[in-house]
Amino acid sequence: MRLLSSALHNEEIAKQRDLTEEEEVAIIRRQIKQRQEAIEALRFAQDKLTSSSSADLVMRVEKEGQEAEILKKLLPEQMGEAELNEIVNNVVGELGVSEFGRVMGEVMKRVGGKADGKVVVEIVQKRLSTKH
Repeated sequence: MRLLSSALHNEEIAKQRDLTEEEEVAIIRRQIKQRQEAIEALRFAQDKLTSSSSADLVMRVEKEGQEAEILKKLLPEQMGEAELNEIVNNVVGELGVSEFGRVMGEVMKRVGGKADGKVVVEIVQKRLSTKH
């Protein structure tokens, strides 16, 4: 929690204002991603080391995993696929375009931090590919 608090505080200092909820969610997601990347790196290192050295790495992997789970609990509830599909369909209909960038930008504005960007990308790509 201290690392998250520090990251939020540093971002406020950099922006010289209070953060929006979306910016806070983005920072939490970044922190989760950092933990996941650390886990991957530690597991890779664990494969390369002897068993006597890997005990420490196992503990560090567990710690990173626990921290990621705690951070995930701070995120807003994620939208379901049906709700995301509806938003994507509405955006495509309203904009009347099939440009990926424009559709993605508008969808992400509407969903805020309540959807994983990777999931949104998949849904938008699927929707735009079926439009033609």
